[in-house]
Amino acid sequence: MRVGRKKLKQILETIAVMFPEAKGELDWEHPFQLLIAVILSAQTTDKAVNKITPQLWLKYPRIEDLANAQLSDVEDALRTIGLYKNKAKNIIKTAQIILSDFDGQVPKTHAELETLPGVGRKTANVVLGEIYGIPSIAVDTHVSRVAKRLNISAPDADVTQIEADLMAKIPKKDWVITHHRLIFFGRYHCLAKNPKCATCPLQDSCLYYKENIKKKA
Repeated sequence: MRVGRKKLKQILETIAVMFPEAKGELDWEHPFQLLIAVILSAQTTDKAVNKITPQLWLKYPRIEDLANAQLSDVEDALRTIGLYKNKAKNIIKTAQIILSDFDGQVPKTHAELETLPGVGRKTANVVLGEIYGIPSIAVDTHVSRVAKRLNISAPDADVTQIEADLMAKIPKKDWVITHHRLIFFGRYHCLAKNPKCATCPLQDSCLYYKENIKKKA
């Protein structure tokens, strides 16, 4: 049986105490920069993205600059991150579409955002929550792992189901901050490898702990 709303509220309160300053860690100054940074962060760490974006913004300060950029130049700027060739194509095309279809403004709906190359549900959720304050929960690898280990979602749940589970059990006003706190918990405590189970205050709620640590002790 999955964790209910009352128990989840207690779990999230504990995580909030652990990570009271949880927030997005990508560096950006205006909406288009965040959109590009989130596209670049797929299968790459935020830290790696933050290393390359200052020079990217310097070279392409306006949406028009990136829309008219040479593919090979953008590839060179992204070379240190994963999937850089595909991402270079995507961010150039995204800049072009935003100029031609959205009057130079980052779209405000899931449907519109997901017409952009390299933008899926997760990226759209991050953009909507961070830029426009629209309640959303972006399910990345950290959120997915934590949701399954803490029995919020089934072990075989996909990202769509995990998002639905979280939205159903958490007040809408808390979706954005919960997304950040779950990411911090997964990124800095409940790691994929060698999670910090020995010092975790959520041992009694964690399937991973019960199956892999407690059982072996």
